Amino acid sequence: MTHHARQDFANYRPQSAPTTANRHVLLRCFGFLRPYWRIAAGAYIAALGVSALTVAIPQVIRWIVDVGIAQNQIDLLGWAIIGLLVLTAVKGVMGFLLGRWSESASQYVAYDLRNAIHHKLGELSFSYHDQAQSGQLLSRSIQDVERIRFLTGRAVLRLFQAVTLLVGTVIALLWMNPRLALLSLATMPVLAWVAFRFGRIYRPLSSEIQQQLAVLTTVLEQNLRGSRIVRAFSQEDAEISKFRQSNDHWFNLSVLATRVQSINVPLIDFIANISTVLIVWYGGSLVINNLLTLGELVAFTTYLSQLVQPVRRLGVIIPAIAMASAAGERIFEILDSESEVSESPDAVELPPVKGRVTFDDVSFAYFGRQQVLNQLNLEVEPGQVVALLGKTGSGKSTIINLIPRFYDTTSGRILIDGHDIRDVTLNSLRDQIGIVLQETTLFAATIHENIAFGSVDASEAEVRAAAEAAQAHAFIMETVKGYQTEVGERGITLSGGQKQRIAIARALLKNPRILLLDDATSSVDTETERLIQIAFERLMEGRTSFIIAQRLSTVRMADLVLVLDDGQIVARGTHEELIKSSGLYADICQRQLQQ
Repeated sequence: MTHHARQDFANYRPQSAPTTANRHVLLRCFGFLRPYWRIAAGAYIAALGVSALTVAIPQVIRWIVDVGIAQNQIDLLGWAIIGLLVLTAVKGVMGFLLGRWSESASQYVAYDLRNAIHHKLGELSFSYHDQAQSGQLLSRSIQDVERIRFLTGRAVLRLFQAVTLLVGTVIALLWMNPRLALLSLATMPVLAWVAFRFGRIYRPLSSEIQQQLAVLTTVLEQNLRGSRIVRAFSQEDAEISKFRQSNDHWFNLSVLATRVQSINVPLIDFIANISTVLIVWYGGSLVINNLLTLGELVAFTTYLSQLVQPVRRLGVIIPAIAMASAAGERIFEILDSESEVSESPDAVELPPVKGRVTFDDVSFAYFGRQQVLNQLNLEVEPGQVVALLGKTGSGKSTIINLIPRFYDTTSGRILIDGHDIRDVTLNSLRDQIGIVLQETTLFAATIHENIAFGSVDASEAEVRAAAEAAQAHAFIMETVKGYQTEVGERGITLSGGQKQRIAIARALLKNPRILLLDDATSSVDTETERLIQIAFERLMEGRTSFIIAQRLSTVRMADLVLVLDDGQIVARGTHEELIKSSGLYADICQRQLQQ
């Protein structure tokens, strides 16, 4: 055990969350069982049947001992044993149905939860993902969902079994011998108090463990993604130290949780077994004095031995419910998140557009604080090629991101062919926009699948034509399997220029009316860039195109050049016009653009 762990043991003071809030979270979790209530109800009916047979079997044993054995009735004993075997077999069948149905229902819940989380993450705006950590989201989507699955399946079902078995056993014990029953159940209030105290301590601790595990997952995920950068800057030791600190904290919390369990679970077990000792001591004296039959004593001890297992399970069930409550809070935090970009209830389909784009007094601030665009006005005619220039942070990428509603304007409006983009459905808007983002994203799939992403019905000929137009076909055919070559995670097997040409082919295959090219040719060599420019000149005919320009050749082919500074358009015109009239533009051409 580390020194840090000892400090945690001494200083940790768990504080449980409000009981009402916990109940609300748990009820929401069980709400996902509603579509599968028949299967769940079958599982609970089977559990009730198992409990009923568990209560009945000791009575059969009592009758066998007192009548079959004590009175030497061999024939009766044989039939009684057969009956006992039948009851045991029926109990086994019901136990099988209980397990199968409960597991099926809980797996359906996990399936629906994972789909709901994935759907929600897909519809949340970019601003949410700008602030969220992927490791946290992965932890909630996998580990937390698994805890909810256990809660809605075996955990609460076992608790139900334990309660019904306890009630049935208490009734049976009181019916046989009230005084002995009360003695055997004397430890139950103590047992209930210990179990309740255990859950109250363990619940907030388990929540903190889950949070820290998500932090650990985030650190690991970032190190895996940035492994090349870490090594290039010789930061292995620093990153190992950062991971070790997070790992130490998670380890110390886990050790503390293990200590809490190691104390309380055996204590629960010990208290439960005290009853058996009392039964043997007092019940034995009653048998000797002919105040209790031997069969009743055997039944008493059988009942208590049957109760030990459910009581032991409390040590697992209570923490599981506590952990599921914490997991539910984390999951519902995602599901309850409101997207800053959402469709209007009366949104309509955007009809096929010509490509006129209007910025009407548009302002935008990231997270409502960081002002990027300030009352920008712009009218772009269909088929125009617009080049965006400006220093970092001037608003070029923001203009690109606002057109497909990755973000919503803070004020003002954006129109496409006169339609306010907030009044049309997101799918119909984005279906008519082709995008090549600054950071090229490829999926761990084949080259063909990456190009056809967003155009799943495209034929091989169409995919090839798009690749040829993007000057990607030649290098694709040089790979081992051509278009069926796997590109690896994030396209790691391809160069930056190759990834960017595939991304361009993907956008071109979509055949959009509006093209958004964020630094589209910055990662390719001059010759490839020249060929791509030729392809663009042919393919952008009749399409409105916005290009964040990094090369002088891109600016020269543009119909309109916009120079941005501090969120405003400070100069506009063609290259020839601006080179004469704008000193800022001339300075950008000389300092920023590649010749």
